[in-house]
Amino acid sequence: MSKKTMVHKGPGYQKKREGEPRSCIRFKCTLINTIQDVLRQRAGWVEVKDDSEWDFYWCDVGWLRENFDHIYMEEHVRICHFRNHYELTRKNLMVKNLKRYRKLLEREAGRQEAAKCDFFPRTFELPCEYHLFVEEFKRSPGSTWIMKPVARSQGKGIFLFRKLKDIMDWKKCAVRVLYRIPPLFQDGNRSEDQKDETQVESYVAQRYIENPYLIGGRKFDLRVYVLVTSYVPLKAWLYRDGFARFSLTRFSLSCIDDHYVHLTNVAIQKTAPDYDPEKGCKWQMQQLRRYLSARHGAERVEALFRNIDGIFIRSLQSVQKVIINDKHCFELYGYDILLDQALKPWLIEVNASPSLTASSQEDYELKCRLLEDTLHVVDMEGRLTGKEKQIGGFDLMWNDGPVSKDDVNLDALGSSTLTANTHLGYVNDRKTQLRQLLKPLPGQKKV
Repeated sequence: MSKKTMVHKGPGYQKKREGEPRSCIRFKCTLINTIQDVLRQRAGWVEVKDDSEWDFYWCDVGWLRENFDHIYMEEHVRICHFRNHYELTRKNLMVKNLKRYRKLLEREAGRQEAAKCDFFPRTFELPCEYHLFVEEFKRSPGSTWIMKPVARSQGKGIFLFRKLKDIMDWKKCAVRVLYRIPPLFQDGNRSEDQKDETQVESYVAQRYIENPYLIGGRKFDLRVYVLVTSYVPLKAWLYRDGFARFSLTRFSLSCIDDHYVHLTNVAIQKTAPDYDPEKGCKWQMQQLRRYLSARHGAERVEALFRNIDGIFIRSLQSVQKVIINDKHCFELYGYDILLDQALKPWLIEVNASPSLTASSQEDYELKCRLLEDTLHVVDMEGRLTGKEKQIGGFDLMWNDGPVSKDDVNLDALGSSTLTANTHLGYVNDRKTQLRQLLKPLPGQKKV
């Protein structure tokens, strides 16, 4: 008997007949931002508080860590994270899994296939890979590196450096703590306070992309949304809308200490003295795609976006065997992609809790559409057939294999001849599509 079946009965006890749509969805939400607005406005959904039974929970990762293994969930219950989501969303583990997957591909499919995983910068985890990092650092003197805490977000704790002495204070503290040996007369049972003293925050040291693609002299990165509803088999959806996040200060490598130049996080940029909340610092993905197509031609930009699709698929495949799959779980990832001057996309990080707080009215509307469509895909109401390739602004990107835009026999065609079912940065026809998709099935009442 599994751990879950041994513990007490938890949320979601709500029987329904096969094929009968659920008329009332009880939800909980720990966030006070756009997702709460979307959930409260959804027809037939009722908010519950405290320890009341629920069918759907938009929880934070802290609740997941403390509670997931200690509750029993009915068949239809859904929560918004996989148990060990951090295998992809913690910076050091993401790189570790990508490196392992690249080695696997090289062994099984050859170097050419493995080279398709070369989309993340050279990265080392510190302090445990400090000596390997130093060897690499000395091979390219004068290069710029960036240090990031592995488990923080919104640009916190990040800094750039070019000299080892710039991280010596951090390194001395980390090594002293990492290798501390208790006195001989102490036994192995240290107090909790002593254990806390020996903990050190892990960082990654990463080669900084020194030649980012600039628009108006400013650096930017892309925020793209990928929804995974299953890892076994892998089923992933790509959202058509997204945005580019710009720095407000012109790019230069002569001032590596200026976060307003190098970090595009809105949490950083909105603290700049010249930040205008009405204008913000974002472009919609459609606007960026039009700009790039005008500059470089539609064919080259199409190839760029195919390469970005490849980043999504291969990064998910790199963790497919380590993520604990659970039918109750789904995950809305926020991917951060940087373009260099050669229009090569680089994976910077993957967020398990992408910001759902809006920075402008336009941003609020985008995130409302995104979250509404996420709920459509998760389909608590039981309105879908399971064969859909588009649901609102989401396009089915991978379903235990590549998904073609057209209905074709995948066994008869090589994947290179398929037209991928992805439309990142194209016009989002979600309203028309949803009107058709969500028509009541025969015998169903309109929800």
